[in-house]
Amino acid sequence: MTEPRPLRADARRNRARVLAAAETVFAARGTGAPTEEVAREAGVGIGTVFRHFPTKEALLEAVLADRMRRFAEEAQSFAAAADPESAFFGFLARWAEVSAAKNAYADALAGAEVPRLAAEVGAKVRDALGALLSRAQQAGAVREDVGVAELIALMVGASRAAEHVGDDAGLRARTLGIVFDGLRPR
Repeated sequence: MTEPRPLRADARRNRARVLAAAETVFAARGTGAPTEEVAREAGVGIGTVFRHFPTKEALLEAVLADRMRRFAEEAQSFAAAADPESAFFGFLARWAEVSAAKNAYADALAGAEVPRLAAEVGAKVRDALGALLSRAQQAGAVREDVGVAELIALMVGASRAAEHVGDDAGLRARTLGIVFDGLRPR
C-alpha cells in the first residue's frame, strides 16, 4: 500500500476547522447533532466535511480521538508535577468538571478500552493515567489495589455524577470527595 498524500495547507486548515466545529457542536447538542450543523459552524460546505470524514461516525471518532490525545497529554503533564497527590486528585477533579459539560468525553474514555478508538490513542491514555496513578501510589496518596481499569471506570462514573448534579457546585464537590476518599489508602 502507498502512503496517502499529505494534505494541502488549505485542506489541513479546513480539516482542523471541521474537527473544532464538530467538538463544539457535539458538546453542545450531543452526538446526534446533524452534520450540516457542523459544516455551518466550521464555515464550510457539507461536501468539505464528507471529503475529510466520509461518515458521521468517522467524524465523531476523529473528534474523540483528537480529544483523547489532548487528554493523554494533559495527564502526562499532571504526572510530571512536583506533588503527586495534588496532581492526581487535581486532574480527576478537572476531568469531572470538563466531562460534566461535555459528556462525550466520558464516552470517549470508556471507549479507550474498545478497539473502535485508535489503538495508539487508547494506549497513550492508559499509559498517561498509569503514570499519574503510579506516582500517586508511590507517594502513598492512592490505594495500591487500584489499577488503570478501575481508575477509568471511576472517572467515567465520577463524570456522570458531576453531570447529574448539574450546577450545584457544593453537591458536585461533596460527591467527588466521596469518590476521592474511596481512592485513598485506609
